[in-house]
Amino acid sequence: MSNQDPISMNDRRSAMNYHKVDQHMTSLFGPSEDDEDNNEQVPRSPFVLTGLPPEPQEGNIEYKLKLIDPNPFRLEHLITQMNWRLQEGQGEALYEIGVEDCGTLSGVSSEDLEASLTTLKKMADRLGASITILYERKLENDRHIVEVLVRKVPDDQHFIDLRVAVLGTVDSGKSSLVGVCTHGELDNGRGRARLNLFRHLHEIQSGRTSSITLEILGFNNLGQSIDYGCCRTANEICDRSTKIITFIDLAGHTKYMKTTLFGLAAHAADFAMLCVDAPSSVVDTTREHFSYARTLDVPVFVVINKIDLCSKTSIQQTITCLTYLLKHGHGSTHLLPFVVRREEDLVKAADMFVEKSICPIFAVSCVTGENIDLLKKFLNILPPRLSSKDQERLSLLPVDFRIDEIYTNNASGAAVVGGTLKSGIIKEGESYLVGPLLDGTFLPAKVTTIHRYRVPRRIVHAGQAASLNLLHVGGSRLRKASGMVLVSSTSNPEACVEFVAEIYLTMHHKNTPIRKGFETTVQIENIRQTVLITEMDKDELHANNQAVVTFRFRNRCEYVAEGSRLIFRSGQQTKGTGRVIKVLPQLKQIT
Repeated sequence: MSNQDPISMNDRRSAMNYHKVDQHMTSLFGPSEDDEDNNEQVPRSPFVLTGLPPEPQEGNIEYKLKLIDPNPFRLEHLITQMNWRLQEGQGEALYEIGVEDCGTLSGVSSEDLEASLTTLKKMADRLGASITILYERKLENDRHIVEVLVRKVPDDQHFIDLRVAVLGTVDSGKSSLVGVCTHGELDNGRGRARLNLFRHLHEIQSGRTSSITLEILGFNNLGQSIDYGCCRTANEICDRSTKIITFIDLAGHTKYMKTTLFGLAAHAADFAMLCVDAPSSVVDTTREHFSYARTLDVPVFVVINKIDLCSKTSIQQTITCLTYLLKHGHGSTHLLPFVVRREEDLVKAADMFVEKSICPIFAVSCVTGENIDLLKKFLNILPPRLSSKDQERLSLLPVDFRIDEIYTNNASGAAVVGGTLKSGIIKEGESYLVGPLLDGTFLPAKVTTIHRYRVPRRIVHAGQAASLNLLHVGGSRLRKASGMVLVSSTSNPEACVEFVAEIYLTMHHKNTPIRKGFETTVQIENIRQTVLITEMDKDELHANNQAVVTFRFRNRCEYVAEGSRLIFRSGQQTKGTGRVIKVLPQLKQIT
């Protein structure tokens, strides 16, 4: 497979034939020069703003026809309602002024709009929140519709934070795109923007990412981006921001695929940004990265990069190939592509994206800057993936902190671990258990300090990433391999050597099914290790079939949680996916 992995002609023909009857795509650039010679047009999207879906009962979106001088009782009710919407959106709510509850775009007059915004500002001030007008649309009858973002950072947080994994094949411009977004400077067409992200000399020399790099982009109350163009340090960005986007820049080359998969699974990304190289279109690596994200239940949005190097017709063909991938690229789940062309599309894209019914598509250029601001505005209004109910439920569970980095404090020799809190709440000064060690035991550890984005904190909530300094635990005592966790001292954790999983074989030679004794490398959250199939509920498993198998770790025991999703690979090829359905305690395992 070449670095570019060009899409096969058969796939292109299948995609073209499929879209002769597809009625759900939007022409991104309107009629092109070739349209006169080609009668096949890409149909318009059903999401053109002629109306909105009915107002959702749950979530962070509220429709209001108008808010004009409410009486005190009504005002208190509206404030309570706004507070509930903010809780649903983890500190963010979207108000649609001039829209009826059924979704009809009735609009309001200029005078009523001014009065409604005044009332909305009064409501937000009572809650200590801020409002930002995202978009204003004028209807044909000289009436107005306005989309307003209300943001309030929760009392126990310094800012709202989201993690976005950056996927895509080699040379698709992932690092350049992240560099442009986080440093406020356009690329020169020769990779200048990506130099700020590279960690190793060979990355600079080759121009290709081989490791996992984290970069942040902030937004303030007014929706303005806060980046390294106006700030010198990450601390300053965090201090000036009410929302932080953490980009997890991953490798695109096939020989670094295991690093990419580890970064996506271990760093618990909220969303995935799939970059597509416009000149090369959809390639094999694009499909594989898309499948990884969908298997791990990470919502995906697509960015077509380098559109300055292609004609409108070529880009439209890329969108057609993407549409085929979204509807046929992952089992029975289908996504409806939604090309974001204007600001008025953003709110609907962000709302329905979280519900996983659509896949927003952006077309950008890091050289000309086309649509970069549109992408940033989308990230600004993108709501947290976890609802308030999910956040509350996870906070009540025992602590489960997945460690992806281990360091040693040079001054004290104590261990410093970085990772993501899957469930529970970690507080400074409390004691936990860290492990498993090579023999399967766990060590007591006290969290002395907590840092998030290099800023000291006293508490970590479920879904947040942090670095912890552990007292009484030397960095040399912890194994450097993946799979370490920090758990509640009362949870009585047990490491396992064997576990049962339900797997689905997606890619394998048709004439060579897998059987008992098959070896493969499995990725389960932050665990990556070779496993052996010791039991199977059928004699042999062929491609596109599923089975229940028992896996045995070959090198060391691991802490595995039931319900975890897994991906297994052999060599450079992904073999299949699955889910852990049972963990076998060591006492019940066959020696």
